[in-house]
This record gives sequence, structure tokens and C-alpha cells, in this order.
Amino acid sequence: MSDAPKTTRRGHARRALPALPAAVDAFLDMLTSERGAAENTRMAYARDLADLVGFLHPGGVKVEDASTEDLRRYFDHLATRPGRDHTGTAARTIARRLSAVRQFYRFLLSDRRRESDPTTTIDMPKLGRTLPRVLSEQEVERLLHAAAGHGGPEGIRLVALLEVLYATGLRVSELVGLPLTAIARDGLLLRVRGKGDKERLVPLSEPARDALVRYLEVREHFLIPGREAKQAPWLFPSRIAYDGYLTRQRFAQLLKELAMEAGLEPRRVSPHVLRHAFATHLLNHGADLRSVQLMLGHADISTTQIYTHVLEDRMRRLVEDAHPLADVSGL
Repeated sequence: MSDAPKTTRRGHARRALPALPAAVDAFLDMLTSERGAAENTRMAYARDLADLVGFLHPGGVKVEDASTEDLRRYFDHLATRPGRDHTGTAARTIARRLSAVRQFYRFLLSDRRRESDPTTTIDMPKLGRTLPRVLSEQEVERLLHAAAGHGGPEGIRLVALLEVLYATGLRVSELVGLPLTAIARDGLLLRVRGKGDKERLVPLSEPARDALVRYLEVREHFLIPGREAKQAPWLFPSRIAYDGYLTRQRFAQLLKELAMEAGLEPRRVSPHVLRHAFATHLLNHGADLRSVQLMLGHADISTTQIYTHVLEDRMRRLVEDAHPLADVSGL
């Protein structure tokens, strides 16, 4: 049930969500069993729906019985509820919550728990075009140089993590959760299990392959005697992590520390920013959007199209540099 106690990977208690209605629990179970949603995804949906349940409860409205008007009142409330900037909940947050609510009511409709979908006439808020934060190729080099300066097993592991992430564009959860068996075809490819339990093969660059070879020679340093059986399946085991492998939170912390050493603003550096750098730099060097989509593991190319500004810039430079009529100075 949704009100069962949860723990983090380090074994600490996680703040429990309030008890949710059976209909919401059934929806969350469907996400896990049929769509292969990760625990973090399930919890995100649970939080969004718990907020809706909490809004409807004082009026005596059950979430499974809510009308379109009930939902309009809820989203109007979100738009005016003071946020961090005191101007209401951000449009992107509202859009995400509307997506969760829509999926919930579509589930109720398909499961014959409702006869209609109350979200069909509710419009998605308009979103501005937000370009991903990204590092330059020189800044990535500075991070790698700083990591190499650490030396010892910790430094060798850090270089391997960075090289693999920058060479593949993996999600951080995919990276830290890689099994040792993910290295395929003589180290030329990584076998990655991503969202929806879908598997994809991602090529490794030569620097990433070399970094992994060096790391595997010191991998035993991160195993605790007596816990080898629990830790052995993971490519990046950890001596302190609850689940036996390096947590994404710890890796993000290591990146922040590395950013300061490299003379970069820590707020600009995160695992997701390196994922964006991977995609942006590939496109800058001539990769096509479809190939980048496959390597990133995006189910729909519309998700990858956030990087089209890179293609637009490249095409503009191509016209400026190569078109015979681009230089009009002599006319």
C-alpha cells in the first residue's frame, strides 16, 4: 500500500506519503507492473496525486469521482498558490501534474471504474522553450583533467564514471545501476536497461573503454569483505551504499566537488548536464537526431527535439560558411 514505510538506498526512513485511495494505489501498481516504472517514478506520481486528493478531501469529493469542474478548481488553485517566487506554481510543474492526473483518469476509464474522462477539456498550460543547460567541450575536459588528478582507486573510478557518462549520455540512475555484465562485445558496447525496462546497446568511446579497463583493475577496492555476494553484480559497487552500489546522490555530490576543483560553478554541473553535453556535442559534430534519440533512450523523438536548436545553429553556420552567395561584401 502507498502508506507503507519507505527507505532510501542508504537505509534511512523516507517521509511517508499519506494513505491514498484504493483507486490511486491500483494506478500506481499498474505503473510498476505493466509499464515497468522505477520506484522514483512511482513516488513522483504518488506525490502529484496525493496533492489532488488533499485538495478535494475538504469538499467531500472522492478523487475517483471528481468532475471536470473539480479539476479546473484544483488547477486554478495551483496557478495562484504562492510558489518560491510568490507568483504561483510554475507552469512546468502544473503541466507535469496535469499529465499525471490525465493518466490516472485514463486508467480509471480503461479499467471501467469511470464512464468518462474529466480531463479531456482541460488545456495544458503554455510552456516557454527551455533550453537544456550544457557544458562546453573544454569544460568537460577540465572536469576529466581534475578527476585524473585525484589518483588512486577513487580517482580512477571517478574518471571511469565521467568518461562513460560523457560517452553514452546515460541517465544517472542507469549509470550507477549498471551490472558488471553490461559491458558487451569486448568492451565496445554497453547493454543498458532503461525506462520501461527497455534494453538498448550504446557504443563506448575509446577513452571510455580505456577508463573502464583501468577501473576494473581496482574495482575490488570498493567491495566490503563479507558483502561480495551483494555487491558483485554491480559495475560500480560501493562500500557504504545500502543497495551495494554507488548512489546517484553520491555521484552528484562528487561532481559538485569536482566542478569546484575544475574552476566551474557547481550549480552548472550535474549528471543530467553531462547527459545534455553528450547529446549537444554529438549533434555539433554531425550526428543526426534519430541516432541521438536511440542512444539517449528516448521513447519518442519529440523528447529529443529539445536539441533542435543545435541543428538550427549548425545549419546556419553551414550556409554562412559554404553558400556561394553568403559573402556579399564584394557586391
